[in-house]
Parts: sequence; C-alpha cells; structure tokens
Amino acid sequence: MPVTSTPSPSPSLAPLAGVRVLSLALNLPGPAALLRCRAMGAHCLKLEPPSGDPMRLYQPRAYADLHQGIEVREADLKTAPAQAALREELARTDVLLTSFRPSALRKLGLNWEVLHERHPRLAQVAIVGAAGARAEEPGHDLTYLADAGLVAGTTLPPTLFADMAGALMAAEAVLQAVLHLRTHGAGTCVEVALHGAAEWLALPRTWGLTTPDGAVGGAHAGYRVYPCADGRVAVAALEPHFARRLAEAAGLDTADLGAPAAHRGVAAWIAGRTRAELDALAAERDIPLHTLPPEPAPQ
Repeated sequence: MPVTSTPSPSPSLAPLAGVRVLSLALNLPGPAALLRCRAMGAHCLKLEPPSGDPMRLYQPRAYADLHQGIEVREADLKTAPAQAALREELARTDVLLTSFRPSALRKLGLNWEVLHERHPRLAQVAIVGAAGARAEEPGHDLTYLADAGLVAGTTLPPTLFADMAGALMAAEAVLQAVLHLRTHGAGTCVEVALHGAAEWLALPRTWGLTTPDGAVGGAHAGYRVYPCADGRVAVAALEPHFARRLAEAAGLDTADLGAPAAHRGVAAWIAGRTRAELDALAAERDIPLHTLPPEPAPQ
C-alpha cells in the first residue's frame, strides 16, 4: 500500500534536491526521517547490517512503505572492508543520519569529533533516546511518552508518537544542517532526542490545555467524545460560532458549553441520534464533528 503522506515533491518544492543523505538508522525514527528527506528531494542511501533492519521482520508492510525510493545496501560495519567503503561514501555525503547510542558511535569511529576531522563538510543528525548525559539510557517510544506524562492508565498509546515526532524533528534537523553548510561551508552535528520529541508533544498538557479542567481536555462540552445511538462521535465545536451552532442544534438555551448542564444536554442529545443523522446535521449546520464506530471491546 503506497504512502500518501510523503509524495514526491515538485522540482520547485524540493529543498533537499541535490543533497545526499546517508542513513545508518534502523527501526522507525531514522527510516521515517529518511523518507521525509526523500520527499523533499534528497538522494537517500541506507546501509543495513547483514541481519537487515528489524522492522523488515516484525512489520514488512511498514518496512516497505518506509523505504520507497530509498537505496538500501548491506554493510557489516564491524568489518574493515565495510568501514573503508563507508568512508568513501561519506566523502560524497552531505548529511549522515544515525540512531546509535554515543558509545556505539565511538566504537565504530563515527562520533562527531572523528567524523568532523575526516570530513569537515559532512553534517551529522544523531537520533538518540534522551539528550546529554541520558543518551546512554535504554528506552523506547513508550518509556519516553510515559516520562512526558502521555500514558493514561494501562492502555497503550494508539500510535508511536515519540518516534514519529522524532522523525519529523530529525528531518527538520537535516534541513538545518544543510542551511548551515550552505551558509558557513562546514558541517555541524544536530542531536535529536526522542524524549525531547515526547516533551514537545506534551506541551499542550503542560500548559493545561488538555488536562481535565482544560478547554480541550474535557471541560468544554463542545470538545469531547460522546456515545451516540450506534457508535461514538468526536465533537470539536470549540470556537464560539461552532459552539453556538452545536448548542442550537441540541436545543440548549445557552452557548456556554463549559457548564455542567450543557455537558448533560449535549450528551443526551447525541445519545439519541445515529451516526448518519449526526453526519447529515454536521454538514447542514457546519458543525465540526466526526462519527466513529462503537468502541472495541477490551481484549
């Protein structure tokens, strides 16, 4: 199934056209970042160990989607011939993308100090778990989200937020590194921490927007998920004009959707209507909502 969110850019919208990106990063954040770079016009090469990228084994479809348009070669970087081939490739590379811990980079001779001495114009974007002194700590998307306060109860998050946000930040870092090279004529190293990506996603909660007493955390009756007659409906009537239309449709006297009575009124009104009725009403009255099937039963 093709990826539709990262189309090939038109020549006028390809800021990385002519840029060569070499990736050694496995699993999700690195390949997702590389795919974004390819979508911005970069020539992308990825070196994989003889065992391949673990994602090829545990999710072949994701691996196939992530590597569209990416040149993939096998390279055992623990061997001298592969190390020599890598150095030759780095000599014509603009940005190196990695996702190893700092200690692993040092063992491979790919830490920034060595790289910069050998290849002064080469940039490095280093994806790590956490920044600075915590870069050696083991972790994964789930632990970074948990540390950022984005895990509720014992339910797993519906997607890999930290990994995907980290991939976007890594692609942004590639752009930053290329701009630095064009401005200063020298490579630079940009570290992207998945824990930092999770903290960035958590900012709305830190500000109180998505806490239970926040407008988009449940305090506003126009911004909630309600059960309806044959499923659920996500209502996002937050702005005053949308809130007013929702209140009028629900037969409420006021557009003050922060009041407890408004919560009960909207819930009762939605509960008696089907998804089809709500979809039609939303189109007719220009109310932002999206209907959903019933919530799956717990496994």
